[in-house]
Amino acid sequence: MLNFVREVMAIFGFEYELEISTRPEKSIGSDQDWERATNALMSALRDSGLPFEINAGDGAFYGPKIDIKLKDALDRKWQCATIQCDFTLPERFDLNYVGSDGERHRPVMVHRVILGAIERFIGVLIEHFAGNFPLWIAPVQVRVVNVTDSQAAYAQEVGDFLRREGVRVQVDLRNEKLSFKIREAQMEKVPYMLVIGDKEVAAQTVAPRHRSGTNLEPLSPADFAALIAEQCRQYH
Repeated sequence: MLNFVREVMAIFGFEYELEISTRPEKSIGSDQDWERATNALMSALRDSGLPFEINAGDGAFYGPKIDIKLKDALDRKWQCATIQCDFTLPERFDLNYVGSDGERHRPVMVHRVILGAIERFIGVLIEHFAGNFPLWIAPVQVRVVNVTDSQAAYAQEVGDFLRREGVRVQVDLRNEKLSFKIREAQMEKVPYMLVIGDKEVAAQTVAPRHRSGTNLEPLSPADFAALIAEQCRQYH
């Protein structure tokens, strides 16, 4: 589970700190079970080589837990992921399994949450990136903008094609200045804008512009869709 957390947080680019939250004042289970569970978590963290702190008295009522606290771009800490070792609930629920020896044994329950409450994680993610999401997770990945009404049909055709290719795309055909539409897309932090003018219509290409202001070489819609797919696979 610790490796799972490490892999997921690396995808999002989060740094994090680890704590072991120990037995709270109100709890269930024997002293022996609490000691076994706490030692198991400490042993797992020591084996992983990851540093950790003790958060005394903040465990769940049924067992201790490893709390993973994310650090966002402003160095604020958010508790999201957690891993809990539980000897108590299997006892209370009378859980058992038949081992290779044919005998019944009591399992140990491991509770785990990787992202935590999804609403909290999305909130942390929005603030961490300040809405400037990596391409793969951006709600809108591409906005197609035409220069004049004469390119509207081709711009819509490009948008429809990209949507069929699985790209999250919007088509902006408003009768506004091109600079205004590009500026608006940049303010909304859309990763790519595709500018469609007469030259693009004639060549059946698109002119990609990154939100950073960098212009790419003209591409066919199919090649641009392939570029999006490749960049999304790289998680950056």
